[in-house]
Formats: sequence, C-alpha cells, structure tokens
Amino acid sequence: MTETFTDLIGKARSLADDFSGTAAHHDATGAFPFENFDRLFDTGLLGLVTAREHGGLGEGLTSAQAVISEIARGEPSTALVLAMHYTSHFAIRRFGKWPRHLAERVLSANRQGVALINNAQAEPRIGSPAHGALPETIARRDGDRWRISGHKSYVTGIPVLKWVSLLALTNEPEPRLASFLVPTDAAGLRIEKSWNAAGMHATASDDIILEDVSVPLDDLIEAQPAGEPIRRDEHAAAFFFGLLGAVYHGVARTARDRVLAFASHHAPASLGAPIATVPRIQDGLGEIEVRLATNARLLRSLGEDVDAGRPVGMDGMHVRHVVIDNAVAVTSLALELAGNPGLNRDFQLERHHRDAITARSHAPQSHMIRTIAARNALSRLG
Repeated sequence: MTETFTDLIGKARSLADDFSGTAAHHDATGAFPFENFDRLFDTGLLGLVTAREHGGLGEGLTSAQAVISEIARGEPSTALVLAMHYTSHFAIRRFGKWPRHLAERVLSANRQGVALINNAQAEPRIGSPAHGALPETIARRDGDRWRISGHKSYVTGIPVLKWVSLLALTNEPEPRLASFLVPTDAAGLRIEKSWNAAGMHATASDDIILEDVSVPLDDLIEAQPAGEPIRRDEHAAAFFFGLLGAVYHGVARTARDRVLAFASHHAPASLGAPIATVPRIQDGLGEIEVRLATNARLLRSLGEDVDAGRPVGMDGMHVRHVVIDNAVAVTSLALELAGNPGLNRDFQLERHHRDAITARSHAPQSHMIRTIAARNALSRLG
C-alpha cells in the first residue's frame, strides 16, 4: 500500500460518501448523475488509468478496481459508466492498437474536461457480439468517408459520452468487422430512451440510432476479417471483467454495511437485545463476510496479475462470475436478515439488491461462462 494508492482511495471514498446522498434520487427518477462526473474530473479520477505523459495518473487494474468499488459503494450507476471509460483508456494506453491521431483526440479531450467514451456493440436483434452473430450496423465506404447506419442498444452512460467506439460490418467486397470512433453529436445519430431496468437505473443505458452517420475514412480504430471470431486480448478482457466485478462488489459492501448497522441496533421487544445476538443472524452475517472477503481476494489477485503482465487466460471471466454471484447472494441474504424493515424503500437494501441482480445481464452471462469453461476443459482431454 503506497501513499499514492491510499490518497486515491481516500479521494474515491470521499466522493462515494457524497454521491450516496443522491443515489436514491437517481435510482427513483432515472436522472443521469452529471454532477458526479464533474466531481470525478475535478479530482483527476477520470484520468486514473490514462498514461502520465497524457495527463493521467498511470494506474493499473488493482487501483482501478479499488476506486470503482468505492464509487459503487456510493452510487453504482456512476461506477459502471466510469468502469467502461477506464476500459477504453486502458486499451488506448496498453496495447497501442489505436491509431495515433484517434488516441490523441480522445486523450486530449480527457485532459480538458468531462469527455467520456464507451463501446457501442450490442444490438436489439443480435444481442452482444459475444453470442457470435455479426452486427447489422453497416459501414459503407463513400469516397474519403464512412457512412454508418444501424441501431445499437445498452450504450451505458450515453448522456455523458463524447464518443462511442462503434462496432459495425463494412460493406466491402471482403467485409470486415470494424470499430469506428463516432462522436455522439454527429449528424444522424440520435438517442432513443429505452433503459428502464429494475436496477442500475441511472446508467442511462439507452439505444442509439445511426442514420447515414458520416465519419472520416481514417477514424477506423481497428478491423479484422468478418469471418473470424472477435479477437479478445486476455489482459483487456480481464481488465474489463475485473472492473465489472468491482462495481457489484461495491454494491454488496454497501448492503453489508447497512445490514450490520441494523442488526447491531435493532432490538425487538420480544428479544430484549439486538438481533445481532441471535446465532442465526450471526451465521448469516458471517456468510456475508466470507463472500465479500473471497471477492476482495479474487479481485486483488486478478489485478496484480494483469498489472504485472502475467498470463491470466480465462481467469478474468471466472472471477467476474464468482464475484457477481457472491454480490447477488450478499444482497439477497442482507434482505432476508433485515426482514420486513429491509423491504422498506427508505432503508435502501432493496435498491442494492436490484442493482446487484442487474449484473446478471452483462454478456457473457454466467451460463455462457460455464459453457466456455466446460468446453475448454473438455478440449484438454484431446
């Protein structure tokens, strides 16, 4: 634990405490927390994983997970949008796949103000590209421009995004699967309000419609033959899965804190003592602690391996599976231990549970992860 790391977590913890004051409002209304991102910029945390030479803090996955978990403890929708932003900036910094002029465009804006970026990959008919189908969004070459038309869904944080890294199929004689840097204020791009999920309500994970959106020919980030499976770098995948797990680990930590405080002080007249003295309640609280400790250990280990450049294989996906399952279990158990008071919306335990179960929607879903793990195991038999 360096002092720098401690300072970063201190900043994130202070912000989380402030964000928690309006979290219930954002959940109830779905209003996007713009002010939270202004605060994140002011503290330098929007540049947490951006290279120092580009005005960032140069931190890796270990620090990013810790910051995301803290922010999620206060307002998880903010944390999820931030996690997506970090994932894009990690890719720019770590792998050098982005063309220099596009990287500098994004990095320069990130130094100057709130200029977030996220991927736009899923579509209403095909779902996530993780399911194997090619996108129906088409990029047509027209002279020195690309003209893109299509429909993307679940574009998390769209109200605050300056760009999306948009996945499309080119209409070339030999089609390519390509990612384009598309500004969200481009002519022909519009937002369609569609996000009305049970949890993570303030992420504004809405749809975007593109109608003949024009971008320069050079604004193609990367491409591959359309007939090949999507190329996924193991460290990039682990970075994303680690941050995703950290979001819901933060949600579960908040649920734990609330139920612990409740159990320590709630003393029914029939018991004459706080319910924390009841063995059944202690057993449940202990299970929560075990699951959270397991999550923290798994996330930290994954972060250290990625930061050291050690091979991680499919571990990022496996860790994400376990961490999210534990987060859902923790929030569910917290509701059970709190009884009827826990269902009161003012108590907010039910909000934490709704946020946690929303994690199951992220692709690849747990059943897909298990199938992939099984196939890998079977392949090793020869």
